[in-house]
Amino acid sequence: MSLNFHWFLPTYGDSRNLVAGGHGTAMSGDRPASLRYLNQIAGAAEENGFEGVLTPTGAWCEDAWLTTAMLVETTETLKFLVAFRPGVVSPTLAAQMAGTFQRHSRGRLLLNVVTGGEPHEQQAYGDFLDKEQRYERTGEFLHIVRELWGAREPISFEGKHLQVRNALLNNHPDPIPPVFFGGSSAPAGPVAAQYADTYLTWGEPLFAVSKKLEWIRRLAVDQGRKLDYGLRIHVISRDTSEQAWAEADRLLEAVDPADIERVQTNLAQSESEGQRRMLELHGGSTDRLEIAPNLWAGVGLVRGGAGTALVGSHEEVAERLIEYSRLGISQFILSGYPHVEEAYWFGEGVLPILERRGLWKHPTRRVRHVATTPFATAAASSS
Repeated sequence: MSLNFHWFLPTYGDSRNLVAGGHGTAMSGDRPASLRYLNQIAGAAEENGFEGVLTPTGAWCEDAWLTTAMLVETTETLKFLVAFRPGVVSPTLAAQMAGTFQRHSRGRLLLNVVTGGEPHEQQAYGDFLDKEQRYERTGEFLHIVRELWGAREPISFEGKHLQVRNALLNNHPDPIPPVFFGGSSAPAGPVAAQYADTYLTWGEPLFAVSKKLEWIRRLAVDQGRKLDYGLRIHVISRDTSEQAWAEADRLLEAVDPADIERVQTNLAQSESEGQRRMLELHGGSTDRLEIAPNLWAGVGLVRGGAGTALVGSHEEVAERLIEYSRLGISQFILSGYPHVEEAYWFGEGVLPILERRGLWKHPTRRVRHVATTPFATAAASSS
């Protein structure tokens, strides 16, 4: 299996410490998310061989579509995994936006469809559907979008939540962008099985991830489909295990207990099953945060969403990633604090190990040849 690696754009700001908040909770880093700084992260990701960068969505960060569009011209091959919520944009407009992005970026768009699990944030955007209804709408949304991407004649659709009449795109996306989709609750499974290209899960212990993937695989088989699978997780990779764990300890020591209390109180109100599973890994306590070999739940004390990190030497982190790949994970979406520096720690430390094992290849690096002067004579070369 060839593994694909993506990095993360913290469009709420970055820091040398953990940035508290997210998933409906206000957050900001002491390195502002200026376009100049985000360009540095994108450049570090591209230089180190990451295929793309995930850009989050929500009231607590900058708009993902606009931000990534501004980064297209300052990058060459990097793809942009744009997160967005079906409830705040029409399916026809989203399909059109994807086509526009693909043309102007020359095919560098990936889509991360986020159903939404924080009621207060959904309502702030004018969305008052309950959780099960939101997943129903996501299914209808993806049905319409995929129909539009292939239709040469106008299409109409009348569902429970969405309706379109005589919809047609003037320009279809080429290529059609892959759809990444995550969700751990029961209504998420059928949507993923029917419409996703890559099913995403957050970093849980191996047995929990394996169980979740088997659930989606069974549903996909019923739909006559086969999906890719991805893992969203943080990394702290160093030359030695001791150095990596010392960094994790430093990050934990810098956490304000008031931030833990504030974030945990807010996240406890989440309707997201994935978020509930993240909270269970640490229970709001700073004790016993290594929940599996090299798997640290400390990030989730102050951050919503992906709350675990792989911590260890480059060899250890590589081995843990290989273990996840044996479960069927082929797409890894990673991040670390701060994102510029950690992209290099991982890119220069872990990726070469995976490359030597034949599991990864730099997407743009070319074989270097010794420069020669073909018209040089023997006499000239000896002078």
